[in-house]
Amino acid sequence: MMNRLKTLMQGCALVIAGLTASTAQAQDTAPLDPPQDVKVAYVPIMKFATMYVAEQRGLFDKYGLNVDLERVKSGTEAIAFLTQGSVDVGGIAIVTSLWSGWNRGLDIRIIAPGALEPMENSPTKLLVRKALADDGTITSVSDLSGRRVAVAGGPGSGGEYLLAKALERGDLSIRDIEPMNIANPDMPLAFENGGVDAAIAGSPFADQILEAGNATVLETDLTPGLMTVAFVASGKLLNERPEVAERFVLALTEAAALMQGNDYLAPENLEAYMTYTNSTEDALRSGSPVIYDPEMKIPVDGLADIERTHRENGRTEYTDPLDLSNVIDERFTEFARAALSQ
Repeated sequence: MMNRLKTLMQGCALVIAGLTASTAQAQDTAPLDPPQDVKVAYVPIMKFATMYVAEQRGLFDKYGLNVDLERVKSGTEAIAFLTQGSVDVGGIAIVTSLWSGWNRGLDIRIIAPGALEPMENSPTKLLVRKALADDGTITSVSDLSGRRVAVAGGPGSGGEYLLAKALERGDLSIRDIEPMNIANPDMPLAFENGGVDAAIAGSPFADQILEAGNATVLETDLTPGLMTVAFVASGKLLNERPEVAERFVLALTEAAALMQGNDYLAPENLEAYMTYTNSTEDALRSGSPVIYDPEMKIPVDGLADIERTHRENGRTEYTDPLDLSNVIDERFTEFARAALSQ
């Protein structure tokens, strides 16, 4: 009888503990009151689509966030705003200025991944102008030596990292080509008027260029499973308003869950993609989607490869490997996973 009573009491204690934990979790994820403003600078590409869905489908509102999304041409521009304190979060590529800044103690941290490159059929491609492919001038990566190759963001950008990985396939480096800095939205026109010989282009711009018949694919699947873009936050936001960062990442994670499988092209999601990028519905339906990890795990190994590539290309101000603990803050993705697993 005593053993049975003891077991019953232990069971009650577990239930109470579970209710307490559940209540605490509910309090942790309750909408902020009053709602908090969050200003975001982002590059309008599909790799940040979790944020577009979170905004369009009211997930930021759900957690008491008033999110203001402001387009920028490149991650470098967004970093300047973050450093000045005029924005809280950036949706950007991991560019060299960030690595060098982190080495100097820059108070910005990666708080969530953008989309990951798919293992195959990546929408990010190395394109070559069709006329040069058709006449046999450029048939392989090695033929790009001395050629004009465009990337968004310029030296040390995320585009240059992808280009460096592509050039490795032809035993070339960025020193062997003539790099051009062209903003993502301007890529289609650059191919149309013959201003470039080749370029790294992602969704939706690669699809638009190919559909126009102005380029062919030279290489694809440049960095399978790697993260080349991320959501970063200012130290001011993380130190002074961590509860805002928690809910921002929670909304992103919840949005990612709404984008899996066939739901990727759900009408509400398509509307979000077209609202915050220059894409069309046809391009979105025909293009290959990147990976939106529903667990929002930050791929540390991929970040280490980006840092190594830029450092070895001489794009950083330092020569020794950087300690990534000064780069990443995983508290917020861990919070989101715990909250959504309840």
